[in-house]
Amino acid sequence: MKPTTTSKILAALLFVTGTQTVIPFAAMAQQTGEMRVAFWNMENFFDPFVDSTRVYNEFTEEGGQHWNYRRFHTKRNNMYKAILAFSENKPLAVFGIAEVENLFVLNMLFTQTPLKNHNYRIVHYEGDDRRGIDVALVYCIDKLQLIYSEGIKLRNPHNRKFRSRDILYVKLADRQGDTLHCFVNHWPSRYGGERETVNLRLLAANTLKHKVDSLVSASSAVPKIIIMGDFNDSPADPSLQALTNDGILVNLFADTGKLGFEGTLKHQYNWQIFDQIIVSKALINRRKGLVYKTKSATIYHGDFLFVKDETYGGLKLFRTYIGPKYQGGYSDHLPVFIDLIYK
Repeated sequence: MKPTTTSKILAALLFVTGTQTVIPFAAMAQQTGEMRVAFWNMENFFDPFVDSTRVYNEFTEEGGQHWNYRRFHTKRNNMYKAILAFSENKPLAVFGIAEVENLFVLNMLFTQTPLKNHNYRIVHYEGDDRRGIDVALVYCIDKLQLIYSEGIKLRNPHNRKFRSRDILYVKLADRQGDTLHCFVNHWPSRYGGERETVNLRLLAANTLKHKVDSLVSASSAVPKIIIMGDFNDSPADPSLQALTNDGILVNLFADTGKLGFEGTLKHQYNWQIFDQIIVSKALINRRKGLVYKTKSATIYHGDFLFVKDETYGGLKLFRTYIGPKYQGGYSDHLPVFIDLIYK
């Protein structure tokens, strides 16, 4: 049944976005086991409603994509089934998401499907992207508590009209009082040409690095930082190098031969790794508390996410659309994840 405007508003009220309220754990018991941290660009996860505040309304029934509630429902179901697959039907500790329109689609995904059993909470801010797509972070309240969050704007001093997705910063704590500083990114695309847009991704890298540097300078030891996202660049490109060249951050997806698959998205014949997770050395070198599980960086590549590539050979991703043609699939990106363990 298609939701009414009232039910849409009620769904949006289920979770508070950007809250900074700290709710202590009932018991600070010793934490054990693994904590999975994942990221996925869900590709145009829009609701089917017309947004009168925006010019872009292609993903509506009257729009160019003829997006309706039935297609939205199929997309929502595809998303939750994929999440259950790469989480192995266990709660993800931290899940960064890109290309979601608003809190409504997130609530429909995490409160109206079997994912509701995993005690997730959502952090989301409305960003400045002209198409209305945002980033978000979901965390499990059985594992982590929210301390602080903010949306960091990208501002181009040479072009005041420039608008892009926020970088989402979320500070979390586990039951032992260990703090995680998480950043969710969706950097400016290569639309218009890689060389023509490289400075925009360098702008995003420098904006993020400034925030990371401020965290490091304010701490007596290097903090535990997790940076995830669709960077629209590969690990060896200038923007990612600018972010990780100071020796504090380690790109866990730079060793491309040990990720289980050759890329996270495909352009013609070639797979590329645009979706990555980067951590501070504190998550690798610390001998106590929450640390990175060696060799756990993975590109998830379940068979159901692919179809045969009749044009360029091999496989390609099973997408929701190819141009204006509806396919009923998942995304043009593969999910990525790492595991954290306790020492």
